[in-house]
Amino acid sequence: MKEAPHAVDVHVGKTIRIKRLMRKVSQTELGDRVGVTFQQIQKYEKGSNRVSASMLVEIAGALDVDVRSFFEDMSAQGSANDNPTPSEEFVVSRDGVLLNAAFLSIKNEQVRKKIVKLVQAVAGMDQVDEAAE
Repeated sequence: MKEAPHAVDVHVGKTIRIKRLMRKVSQTELGDRVGVTFQQIQKYEKGSNRVSASMLVEIAGALDVDVRSFFEDMSAQGSANDNPTPSEEFVVSRDGVLLNAAFLSIKNEQVRKKIVKLVQAVAGMDQVDEAAE
């Protein structure tokens, strides 16, 4: 029976996916840039195949990011959270990445705040008082 992917491999894979989607690069295009198939990129992103150090450098170059960025937000012990929350799962989903990229491209801070309030209202959430922030 095959072992579950290591938490670090899963974290690196999710980070590759986030950075790829943020740059609007398909799995096929990234695979072409680094010399592997889109299926291999899928396996890297799921953490089911480990990304070698040399391939990680290639991927970083193809996405124009610092290779160290794939390891950000990891605990000091060197492992990622094994049980992500639904909100963490959404953040790394395609919709989550695209929504975040679109939101961050809005330059007007007041507009961003109004969008947050709108979404909170639609969701029926209590709005956070700005004075408490």
